Amino acid sequence: MTETAKKPNRFQRWWRETLGELRKVTWPTPREAFRMTYIVLIVMIGTGLVLGFFDYIFSRLIGYLVSL
Repeated sequence: MTETAKKPNRFQRWWRETLGELRKVTWPTPREAFRMTYIVLIVMIGTGLVLGFFDYIFSRLIGYLVSL
C-alpha cells in the first residue's frame, strides 16, 4: 500500500503564502510612516476644502436657479 501525502487545505496554503509574502515586505521606518501620514492628512484636508468650496458654489447656484 502506498500512502499519499496529505495535501494542505486551501486555508493552510493561503496562510503560508500570506506569511511568505509578508516576509518580503519592506516596512517603513517610524519617520517615513509619520511623513507619509502627514502627507495623507494634508491631501485629505486640501481635497475636503476644494470639495466644500465646489459644494457651496453649486448649492448657491442651484438655489438661485430654483428661486427664479
